[in-house]
Amino acid sequence: MYSVSVPVPGSVERLAEELRPALLGFEAIRDHHTLVCKRLGDAPAGGVPRLREQLRTALAGAPAFEIQISGIDYFEYPTRGEGPVVYFDVESPGLWRLHDQLVEAFSAIEDLEGEDYSPHVTLARGGSVADAERLAARDVEPVSWTVSKLLLWDATYAETVTEFSLPA
Repeated sequence: MYSVSVPVPGSVERLAEELRPALLGFEAIRDHHTLVCKRLGDAPAGGVPRLREQLRTALAGAPAFEIQISGIDYFEYPTRGEGPVVYFDVESPGLWRLHDQLVEAFSAIEDLEGEDYSPHVTLARGGSVADAERLAARDVEPVSWTVSKLLLWDATYAETVTEFSLPA
């Protein structure tokens, strides 16, 4: 399973680590934080080299863009896996434009993308809704950054396959 991901900066990782004590009641706490721009599914005929070329074409002309972590929220009933899922909420018109561009090139994965896309950085899952509500009520210092590269992520091996630069 492949996806296009946005690298998460150290400032977001540090913010997540500061919240770790408040996440201890959840069944699973993320140690590695990701921001998925577009899920791609399996590699096409031709494998990863073909997928890289399809992405290069789909990303042609896509500029760097701004992102901001604006707060904490949760999905009580996530589309997949156990809930609730507590996450950093992400605001970024540029990310939405890029997501839509990639959906046009690769189509949407039902119930996760297109109009259902909700950009976020997962912190934890599988706790109580009351704990999720308490976390969502917390104020966090906003974190902003410029996305100038994207990653082709291989979930099977939990590794980056390729990086794509976005021009400023």
